Amino acid sequence: MKNVFYYGGQAVIEGVMMRGKESIAVSVYRPDGTLSIWRQKIPGIYKGRIRNIPFIRGIFVLIESMVLGIKSLFYSAEVASFGDEEKIPPIAIAGVVILSLAFAVGLFFISPLLIARVLDAYITSDLLSNVIEGIIRITIFVLYLVAIRQFPDVKRIYRYHGAEHKVINAYEAGRELLIDEIKPYPTAHTRCGTSFIFVVMAITILVFAIVGRPSIFISIVSRIALLPVIAAIGYEITRLGARYCTNPLAKILLAPGLLLQSLTTMEPDDNQIKAAVSSLKEVIVADGHQVITESDQSVSSGSSAL
Repeated sequence: MKNVFYYGGQAVIEGVMMRGKESIAVSVYRPDGTLSIWRQKIPGIYKGRIRNIPFIRGIFVLIESMVLGIKSLFYSAEVASFGDEEKIPPIAIAGVVILSLAFAVGLFFISPLLIARVLDAYITSDLLSNVIEGIIRITIFVLYLVAIRQFPDVKRIYRYHGAEHKVINAYEAGRELLIDEIKPYPTAHTRCGTSFIFVVMAITILVFAIVGRPSIFISIVSRIALLPVIAAIGYEITRLGARYCTNPLAKILLAPGLLLQSLTTMEPDDNQIKAAVSSLKEVIVADGHQVITESDQSVSSGSSAL
């Protein structure tokens, strides 16, 4: 199991992005219903030895996920809306990454702190104060997921999210990437970003409890400064849980994150599954393996990589 590579990806607008060892691939439906497939080599900074160093790799994976994910979203928006495949300016991607981070930190880390501090006059325990802040943080996150789930466009993205998970689940089980083989698999996955975020929020309770209850300024700075550390720990726990997902204790620890995925995934249709298969096949072939799909009946040798 040493240095095992896990394929994964994310849903985009009218499509799915998958990440392989050497490249990412994005499959998006154009307005005319045809599938646009775009593949790009992964920059060297996201590969190599650093990706195998525990804790350090979690920080790089987080940055990579945001940069490549937003780039894929921009691409999918262009193709799904106009059928164009224009190059996205790096400055635009950088701007969205910064704004996304600022929004996430403000909503999920700073606002729970400010709300909890309102109650500090009635709380004498530093630990209890941080536990309450953590509960508020998780509550805000769940309410946020429930709220955005109401939009029809978001529901479509969640169906593609479900398709991505089904395809990865089937591939990791050694199945052929055929629609009928993929459909029975669940829309939840142990390495999903939703589960990762839940783990991060749970860890914050322990980490911030160590910090205690300093001034509001120091508390805000600590929430921002410790975020990479918390993300790194969260990544290792998520990765470990996924590796030993059949263990009874791991199943208990993974259960909340898997349950939360019911808010971020939905059952996909055949075309949405096809988009996920197309992206995964693209990166697997780029890594030197073969897979069986609806259009390619060659013998699979790629599942052994997992």
